[in-house]
Amino acid sequence: YSIFLRKTRNTRKMQTLDIFQRVAYINPSQVEIVNYVRKKPISMFNPGIVCFKDTITLFPRLVFDIYKYVSSIGCFSLSIEDILKGEIPDNISTNIILWPKELWNFRGCEDPRGHIINGKIVLLFTGAGYYYQDDGQLKARDYLGYAEFDDDYNIIRKGYFKIVDTSGEVYIPRSNKDSTIIRYFSSSAVMLTRPALLPPYFSLSPAPCTMCTGWRCNVDLENLEILAETLEPVLPLERWEIKAGWSTNAIKLSSNEYLVGWHALVREDLSYRNGLAMIDKDGYLLGITDYILTPMGLVEEYGDRPLVIFGDGLFLDKDRLYWIGGVSDYTIGIFATELDMVEENMRYLSG
Repeated sequence: YSIFLRKTRNTRKMQTLDIFQRVAYINPSQVEIVNYVRKKPISMFNPGIVCFKDTITLFPRLVFDIYKYVSSIGCFSLSIEDILKGEIPDNISTNIILWPKELWNFRGCEDPRGHIINGKIVLLFTGAGYYYQDDGQLKARDYLGYAEFDDDYNIIRKGYFKIVDTSGEVYIPRSNKDSTIIRYFSSSAVMLTRPALLPPYFSLSPAPCTMCTGWRCNVDLENLEILAETLEPVLPLERWEIKAGWSTNAIKLSSNEYLVGWHALVREDLSYRNGLAMIDKDGYLLGITDYILTPMGLVEEYGDRPLVIFGDGLFLDKDRLYWIGGVSDYTIGIFATELDMVEENMRYLSG
């Protein structure tokens, strides 16, 4: 990791050029939960998305209480035409499809990224849960969850990823999240992920802390295993940032170019700022922007967690790019820009 850090520092600049237009916001008051006794969440944010022919299905993170802030994941669909126009209905029927059911997601199901894999709808999400240490103490851990659904959003399969080395040893990081699948085969895939790793998986010199930034890896989808020998850091972490990670699903632009959103937590004001990266088919970085989407104004800056635009959905309509993300942990924003503007701000790596 120290070699990666030295090589990639100063890849980006500490500057912001927000190139996104604000299309619309989707507020918690606009949804009606149809399969739960509490009909209105107090917060709704960080939605993953899956695109179909005429509609986009959103998978927002839902919160109903201010005490434990336990999250579930909902599901509703909007017409692409309404999204493009920024005309969001006032009463959106929403179902909860993921909620805490196991120890590994007891504290909540959070921040999904949507995919269609082998014809099935798949969400990668954060399972905020617990585990028992060898001494019997209960400790918190963030798991990288996997949920596969049928066409009616009934769960077919659910579990979480483990890191497995060539000898069969299993390692579960204290946190693993912010992940998306680039491309898949019948039972394997290339994935972008963000594990919080401890030695011996990378060098911690000089500071005794985990390295939180974006990695790439190969995964076994059948057994939900990350192949340890394929884990490599690829997203630069700059000196002015506390951590960085992948934000959205990936959009295929060509046979060897995928566009994906990323975020960074900035030291000076603890804001979450966002950019875009160009990734090759194996998950390696081809190019990256500086910050091009940041919270601006009262609606975006002030919420349950101030100064956040985060994740989780990206789609392309002709030459116009749409980012559907959470706003300060309480609502959803729809942002749009031209693909040409992204290209103008993309800094490609040499070599």
